[in-house]
Amino acid sequence: MKIKVYVETLNNDIELPAYANIGDAGMDIRASEDVVILPNETKIIPTGLKIAIPVGYELQVRPRSGLSLNTPLRVSNSPGTIDSGYRGEVGIIITNTSLNDNGSYLISEKNNKQGTYSIKKGNRIAQIVLKKYEVIEFIQVDNIEEIEGNRSGGFGSTGTN
Repeated sequence: MKIKVYVETLNNDIELPAYANIGDAGMDIRASEDVVILPNETKIIPTGLKIAIPVGYELQVRPRSGLSLNTPLRVSNSPGTIDSGYRGEVGIIITNTSLNDNGSYLISEKNNKQGTYSIKKGNRIAQIVLKKYEVIEFIQVDNIEEIEGNRSGGFGSTGTN
């Protein structure tokens, strides 16, 4: 099933998000301008897109595996959520986790080099996934342990074997 999602491009040369392959859940989203990120710096990378997400859905922003594997760049609030009511430009928050500055690199370079990274206009910087969500209603109780299905533990209580 296809969900219609309306999008405004802020420049004529902005590429719309697209699936790389049939069956992919995530669509690649690109930078709309050149950005340099120094070690230990966090920046919002503009996409040049305004997206009207349907009510009942969120747009999740997730890292691209190759970017995470090959560079010290990380999508900072992963997964990020873009709510249906937001109509501003979509920005992707990226942090350069390099510990030192051993030079300047492009995000297309591999081997996870430590240093300053340049994101070029048109580089694929993240993935977006449209997800349906349920609206919840909280019901306050005096003792949550009386609710059916109670299980204590958590935080590794079942072990690793």
